[in-house]
Amino acid sequence: MNSLLVIALLPLALLGPGMAFVSIGGGGSTHVSITGMALLQKVQETCRAVAEKNGYEFNPTGSSPEELVQACLGPTAKGEVSGAKFHSALQEIYTQNGLVDRDFVNSAPHHFNSEAFLEGRSLITQGMVTIKINIHNENFQAARTTLGRVLHTLQDFYSHSNWVELGYTKPYSNLINPGLPLDNLADVNTHTCSDCASGTCPNQLLPNILKDKKLTSGYMGVFSSVKPKGKCSHGGATDLTSKINPRGGISKDERRQDNLAFYNAAVKAATDASLELLQDLRLAVGDEDFLRMMGIARSSVLCFVIDTTGSMSDDIEEARSVVYQIIDQYKGTQDEPSEYILVPFNDPEFGPMIRTTHADKMKEEISKLKASGGGDDPEMCLSGLQLALTGAPSSSDIYVFTDALAKDIELKDTIEALISSTKSKVSFFITAPFGRRRRSLRAASFDDYKDIALLSGGQAIQVSKSELSQATDIILDTSTSALVTVLQRARNPGTQETFPVTLDETLKNITIYITGTSITFTLTNPAGVTQSQSEASGKLGTIQTVGNLHRIRLNSDKQAGTWQININSNQPYTLKITGQSTITFIYDFVESFAGPHPGYAVLSGRPQAGQSATLMLTVMGRRGPSSMTAEQVGLAKVSGPESVSNGVLTQMDNGEILVTVDAVPEGEFVVIVKGTDKVSNSQFQRQSNTQMSLSKVKIQAVVDSSVEPGQAFKLPFSVMTQSSDGKYSISARNDRNFPMSFPNELTLVTGQYANATLTITPPASTESGTDVTLTIDAKSSNGVDSNYAVLRLSVVTKITDFIQPLCKVVSVQANKCPHDLSQCGPFRWELSANITDGNGTGIESISLHQGNGTLTYTSLSAPIIVANYNASCCSQIVEIIAVDKVGNVGKCYQSIAQSGVPPALTLSLPLWICLLISAFLVRP
Repeated sequence: MNSLLVIALLPLALLGPGMAFVSIGGGGSTHVSITGMALLQKVQETCRAVAEKNGYEFNPTGSSPEELVQACLGPTAKGEVSGAKFHSALQEIYTQNGLVDRDFVNSAPHHFNSEAFLEGRSLITQGMVTIKINIHNENFQAARTTLGRVLHTLQDFYSHSNWVELGYTKPYSNLINPGLPLDNLADVNTHTCSDCASGTCPNQLLPNILKDKKLTSGYMGVFSSVKPKGKCSHGGATDLTSKINPRGGISKDERRQDNLAFYNAAVKAATDASLELLQDLRLAVGDEDFLRMMGIARSSVLCFVIDTTGSMSDDIEEARSVVYQIIDQYKGTQDEPSEYILVPFNDPEFGPMIRTTHADKMKEEISKLKASGGGDDPEMCLSGLQLALTGAPSSSDIYVFTDALAKDIELKDTIEALISSTKSKVSFFITAPFGRRRRSLRAASFDDYKDIALLSGGQAIQVSKSELSQATDIILDTSTSALVTVLQRARNPGTQETFPVTLDETLKNITIYITGTSITFTLTNPAGVTQSQSEASGKLGTIQTVGNLHRIRLNSDKQAGTWQININSNQPYTLKITGQSTITFIYDFVESFAGPHPGYAVLSGRPQAGQSATLMLTVMGRRGPSSMTAEQVGLAKVSGPESVSNGVLTQMDNGEILVTVDAVPEGEFVVIVKGTDKVSNSQFQRQSNTQMSLSKVKIQAVVDSSVEPGQAFKLPFSVMTQSSDGKYSISARNDRNFPMSFPNELTLVTGQYANATLTITPPASTESGTDVTLTIDAKSSNGVDSNYAVLRLSVVTKITDFIQPLCKVVSVQANKCPHDLSQCGPFRWELSANITDGNGTGIESISLHQGNGTLTYTSLSAPIIVANYNASCCSQIVEIIAVDKVGNVGKCYQSIAQSGVPPALTLSLPLWICLLISAFLVRP
């Protein structure tokens, strides 16, 4: 079977009977399979191109995401490689793709229903502008969100319109290029379909529609049966218009015997169109940022939030020393940070957030930090932390250095919402006894930092300034790739307790952290060998004690089996065990939704109290999800008596696990996973870092477009409670301090949604591409119950330039190249091209996409840019890419092959990528 045929037929093999173009429910999922296939093929192509450019082979050793990422990062990326971020990036895109069927179920443009072609294309092209500018500004999560939605709309064109019935087999490229017209659209008065009493006729389109190649799509009525006279319906049980003459429908959302050929054609066209869109995106942003958007990068992010008030000189110097050490020690390894983030804070100032992928730039920025000002104790710590949480990638490790309480303690609820949303870990290094005067709207305390750290799965470490250099070893421990949490527990008040933990053979660099005072503890390994806290260097490991932190690094010999840690203290303490391993899991709390295409939606906020909690979970190992068996998934309290509420596991067709937990613990809980690694046939256990709790309050809000600078953006939201009637306070914050208005309270009736509107206005001077994180909180009048929604908005200047740059080859000198390619070595050829952008925004970049020669060009600001290419006659193809300042892509292609015809550009899809696609089909 050739590769193109594999591309065409693979989605059919992955679907259950009768399923197609469904989002994330029902056993098969064409939207997910098409999206997954296109993304994985484009990632493969990009990785191969990056490998060739950097002089190494892209040759994955297997089909797992870990092996794909390892091969993509290349031979210099030594160390443990986790595919979790790649998995998570794919899941974000899949989920947003599926949510179009929930959030925009009755929107014709989002699905190309009801002949809304111009409006649907506008969603795609405006969405692409937003994606490109978000990637340019390193807002990768925002880019993935929009990409998932845009792909859904693009794919729906092929199943909801009559494109394939008209005989077209290639994608309709005009949909992603608004500079080209949408031709031959059927107007509202043109009859398009004949009646189909059975509802499943092979082809209802009228002969003149087919003859004249008029483009139409089915009318869809979820709440109304009204449609123009003579028009096609979408069809299906949920389409009320399908019972109105002409009855039936032309959608290819389901694979049936009567529409099999059209269905297959729609799947192939939608796949090719998705590849075309992704290729445009890749060319516009470049290979490196395309892969970063897909979560393929060295896995650790180094993020510091540092107090720069007058008393922090020693702390700043220690933070600087740690950064330098990490940069110098990890350079060229898998543990080298993929990104560096620095957020200073003082009083009343905080920020700006500094982000860079370059180590030297981070050294330069942290060397500039100076201690000055302050003096009244509390500082703007949480404001700085808020910037870090909204700017750093999800699941980042964030380290906060301070010697003062939080003046902005009113941000604590927002911080906790952001932690729950991003799953990032926050650790505090506090170098003060907190005996000075407190000043805030409510009294801040050290416990606030402990609460935040515990919620996130981080540490709150309190040491003297002289001890700080010893405590920061924890940063070296956690700034590593493939870091996993095996166990975390907290006890307040302290008590004597023995904690059993299973360590598997894949774990490396196992470290135990115990924080607290007046503590004694004993470790016991599976063979019964013990070591107490008084033995700094014993048979089991090395113990370091500094301030309230006890750090135990286990010896590197075989540690697999069940260990026991006995802790005794009458003071509060925490226990955490981490290590490096490719065995990990990712999860989301979800809720089901109904409609024409039912599925599961990721919750933004806490799960609902009074009902089962539902999770969608993927367990990964050294060879991906297929190498793992999850045997127990439950929810466990970190604080309080040891107990686990186990869930019922349902294995989905695509490798994910749907977990339903009926008896959800009260208070905060984490996710516990236990199972077997099939590779070694050994037991493992893992734990999520972020704590979660239930709420009887629910907030719904959907961002459906970008925001323009200087323009008020209205965001409708709804709040409901399953608790008693009454007044609920509403608060909202954004990380850019943009002006907002919203009701301060809502009166809720049990079980009914109350509707409200929030208005946010970015200043006219806001830079296009600015990412805004908005949190909305609703809290009961007694403060007992609350919930939140975390939303991201993209500020994008209105774009009017959709014309691609023009690249025209003006001369080719290849007459010296021999006909016999075996003799090509000593000979060279040249090409000259003119590149212009007309009245557009101007050329931003010019680069080689294909070709091993040398490209030079004149000034990018010139009206006509002259590009010159010089290459060996052995390299016979060149493709020059010109990108303008809003992401429009122009190309020059030239081949000097003796036939005069450019060699065919075939798409290869080997067996391993087919298996990988199958492993990645997430969302049932």
